[in-house]
Amino acid sequence: MSKVLVDLKVLPESPEVDYEELAEEVRERLENLDIVESVEGIEEEPIAFGLKALRVKVVVPDAEGGTDRLEEELRDLEHVNQVEVVSASRTL
Repeated sequence: MSKVLVDLKVLPESPEVDYEELAEEVRERLENLDIVESVEGIEEEPIAFGLKALRVKVVVPDAEGGTDRLEEELRDLEHVNQVEVVSASRTL
């Protein structure tokens, strides 16, 4: 089965969130999911007025609904307001 690199944007509920702590929570949650093969990176992306998003890149198997579970798991984190898939592309 092929693999997919998924780029997610995780938006916290406020700029007062500890971004390092949130990034660690995101990494732990994803690494504990059976569908995640690897977390390729987590970076901060400035949005506006001090608010930043976390851009998260993960590799998952190419399966129908593969990103739904990722989004649900991250939305369940305490300080996360929104999660969106920016892109998903097959890896070689």
